[in-house]
Amino acid sequence: MALPDLNQLRTFVVLYEMRSLTAAADRLHVTQPTVSYTLARLRERFGDDLFRREGHVMVPTTRATQLFGPLHEALAQIDAVVSVPDNFEPAQFTGELMLGLTSIGEQTFLPPIMAALAREAAGPHLQVERLDADQVEDGLIRGTIDLAMTVSLIATPSLWRTRVRAVEYVALSSGSHPLPPTGPRMFADRRFVRVSARGGHVFPLRALSEHGLLPQVALTVEEYATVPAVLEATDLVVLLPRHVAEVFCGWFPGLRIAELPWPGQSTPVSLYTRREASLSPAQRWFRALVVGAVADGVDHTDRADPTD
Repeated sequence: MALPDLNQLRTFVVLYEMRSLTAAADRLHVTQPTVSYTLARLRERFGDDLFRREGHVMVPTTRATQLFGPLHEALAQIDAVVSVPDNFEPAQFTGELMLGLTSIGEQTFLPPIMAALAREAAGPHLQVERLDADQVEDGLIRGTIDLAMTVSLIATPSLWRTRVRAVEYVALSSGSHPLPPTGPRMFADRRFVRVSARGGHVFPLRALSEHGLLPQVALTVEEYATVPAVLEATDLVVLLPRHVAEVFCGWFPGLRIAELPWPGQSTPVSLYTRREASLSPAQRWFRALVVGAVADGVDHTDRADPTD
């Protein structure tokens, strides 16, 4: 049986990313029947359905998922060889870039990123996608996001990763209701705000559980955005990363940071993208800009290593 040609493989890659026959046809500038015909040929060639329709979504099979990474990277390398090299000029780039951040990442990392874009006089349309920790890998591999930052450790050779910021946890409360000096009883009579771990910050919940403080949780919320205002108006306490607490104290000067009575570090914030060969010049530039804007000053010379 003849090997698939490049157009067939490109159709497969685009269909994997878009999960829709119609959307794939639009991106490839062909008709939907053409995509359907190509999919039938690919199914015959690989002896697998590759995609199964579930409602309006084409869901990839296990075989399709195995094929996607190597085929996507191979096509990207071919495109890089046959294309005329771009002299990328940030100031002339007005395309769209998709950045995956948690709510806490939006509050702490967007200001320095936007300031860095302004310094380079770059004018992309930056769209922020709210990130769930368990969706990072799929979004990056499919290309629905260009870059993501999370404390979740994603150990896969399919993605490029670099550490950008250490994460140390502290307690935050109102200055009107200060915490006592650090010690084993500093939380004895205090109530807590618990924030969802959807964004990957699992340390606070684990710490509350391990130290018997879960019964003292008075409020559970999905996002960090309203937490500083709640703290200022109550005697509640929240456990959160130091760099976020410092941002909140800038917004609400009446808040106070307290050191934890036990070790309070977790996995660092890491930046993830596709592998180097799969990135466009704009994506490479944006990745370097973000690292420079949010990194905590440690040496990042090893950041090109996909396994970090």
